[in-house]
Amino acid sequence: MIFIRNEALRRFLRVAIPYLAVPLLVVLGAVVFDEKRHLFVSFGVAVLALLLFAAGFDRKKIGARRMVIVAVMTALSIVGRLIPVFKPIAALTILTAIYLGSESGFLVGAMSALVSNFYFGQGPWTPFQMLAWGLIGLIAGYLAGPLKKSRALLILYGLLSGIFFSFVMDIWTVLWYNGTFSPALWVSAVAAAVPHTVMYAVSNILFLWFLAKPIGEKLERVRVKYGV
Repeated sequence: MIFIRNEALRRFLRVAIPYLAVPLLVVLGAVVFDEKRHLFVSFGVAVLALLLFAAGFDRKKIGARRMVIVAVMTALSIVGRLIPVFKPIAALTILTAIYLGSESGFLVGAMSALVSNFYFGQGPWTPFQMLAWGLIGLIAGYLAGPLKKSRALLILYGLLSGIFFSFVMDIWTVLWYNGTFSPALWVSAVAAAVPHTVMYAVSNILFLWFLAKPIGEKLERVRVKYGV
């Protein structure tokens, strides 16, 4: 696994990758590349997510151990996406971030979208899914303290994450339909997607309600036991 020792570089990457490099790559990919090249964008986002993960640790052993747990959580998210209607990806991404850190959450969200879409279908929408779920995990890691302590805040975050995911995917809808971004078209897309937005939000609430305690306890136990 890549290991970055320089602290200043690590701090820079932890900001530049999720808030600049990945969004820029996703949007430019949607505007510049044709649909046959979308996989290059998806794999580019995956590489950046791995680099962000590597930038989150000052010791190689900790990063390697955490990668094993992240791989397990990613696999659970992928399998969980086979559940009809309601999907647990956002919930599992949030829980990963809360207990294992922002970078881990971003990686689980991004890789869950990429890998599961080899079954559900790859397309120019995949990078947007990777970005949306990745950011949901990243921000959950920043809010780990309050989200651990309050189930109400955790449920609220799950609800807002469902809305956020839908809003991001509506950006792709506008770019796909119009070729450029139009605020008016985006508002129309948001309005048309309300049933899907509600489904995303309810899905997150249900899975966080039932999975937060059992999975959280296991992740906390593993984190403490193996020093990750």
